Amino acid sequence: MMNGFTITQFSLSDFKQACHVFETVIPDVFEQEGIGHLTGDMQDEIEYKINLLRSAREGDEPKTRFWLAKQNGVVVGIISFGPSNEDLNACTDHELAQVGELGSLYVLPGYQGRGIASALIKEVVIYLHSRGIEEFCLDSAYRRAQEKWKQKFGEPYAAVMDYWGPGTVHMVWLCRVSDFLA
Repeated sequence: MMNGFTITQFSLSDFKQACHVFETVIPDVFEQEGIGHLTGDMQDEIEYKINLLRSAREGDEPKTRFWLAKQNGVVVGIISFGPSNEDLNACTDHELAQVGELGSLYVLPGYQGRGIASALIKEVVIYLHSRGIEEFCLDSAYRRAQEKWKQKFGEPYAAVMDYWGPGTVHMVWLCRVSDFLA
């Protein structure tokens, strides 16, 4: 247990709580980004994440794996690792298509700033290292997240201007697992 929370791999019994994290955090992110009025896009993002989660609970070896941060048995954060997404591939001309993606990192608003996201990332890095995976990538179109990722992961591998419309930028990072094991 770290700072009052634990990290576990996703299980079927966590499905509703994990969905709740997406349904709570994604609208909050859209509001903070000034795009809360894009309700269709917001709902599409929530449904996409829930469908990823749904596919992770099927079969013995899911394409995408999820880890959860829990406090007192309540899911307060989530992260995934799986195949790189379409936007990431489009932004890199498929150069990173064979590199797995760290994604779906969300922490409930009342729990942010407590090291939960960092602990979730660390858990994925340990998993990747144990599997002999040397690199991972991640992407973001959210300005606030991009600033955090620049601090944590350095300058992006790619930055595509106007990807989502005028004045927007979509950033992609390529990271070495060994850089985050310490």
